[in-house]
Amino acid sequence: MITPFGKSHHLYTSSFSIHFLSESAITIVFGQGIDEITFDSVHQFNAQLNRLPFEGFISTVPAYASLTVFYDPLVVMHAQELQGLNGFERVCNYLIELQQKSPLIKKKKREQVHLPVCYDEALAPDLAYVASYHNISPEELINLHSGAIYQVYMIGFVPGFAYLGGMPSILETPRKEIPRKQVPAGSIGIAGKQTGIYPLQISGGWQIIGCTPLQLFNIERPSPSLLEAGDEVLFEIIDLQEFKFLSGSNS
Repeated sequence: MITPFGKSHHLYTSSFSIHFLSESAITIVFGQGIDEITFDSVHQFNAQLNRLPFEGFISTVPAYASLTVFYDPLVVMHAQELQGLNGFERVCNYLIELQQKSPLIKKKKREQVHLPVCYDEALAPDLAYVASYHNISPEELINLHSGAIYQVYMIGFVPGFAYLGGMPSILETPRKEIPRKQVPAGSIGIAGKQTGIYPLQISGGWQIIGCTPLQLFNIERPSPSLLEAGDEVLFEIIDLQEFKFLSGSNS
């Protein structure tokens, strides 16, 4: 068991740091960067906690380098298995013991998803700008972007929005200064070091360089999101005619 916290709302261990978020939530931070080692640590521990939850546990939300844990503070304070002076301390004690005693779960084989992508200027309003920003041709940009193997690090900020890591560093591009009011569903964009895919038509400030005809999010499917954290994504170039065929559009 850890020592009493007193008024501290933070705890640091050799593996992660735990931070008070609210009376019913804490955030575990595993690192500061966007990298595969940190990503694996987040998702391994998330799997452990969901397999062996504490009394009062509600849910988790994984991100690039952190895991937020939600719980019922009243149940936590009355749980006989938990020790500590307050809810935060009790949950922290459990998480540390879980990390120390629970064996790592065998790593799940990553699903590989092939996404057709059209880079035609009709669907890629920022392709020319991004190519010019990096002093390369649009063709070079397309080859670089489509040639990488991406990993889904996180699904957020709207249902099904996939944040992909693994983009060539040469393509790192700032967001648009003024976001678009409407970005079509399926649009693929660049923001900083990441590539993201818009599952729905929403506003957004990513640099749009392509679009997939596949439906990224559908609430009527057993698994509404086409992509999940941990998946590998490969882009396959298609032309505008094939895009229209696959999307069912004749316009």
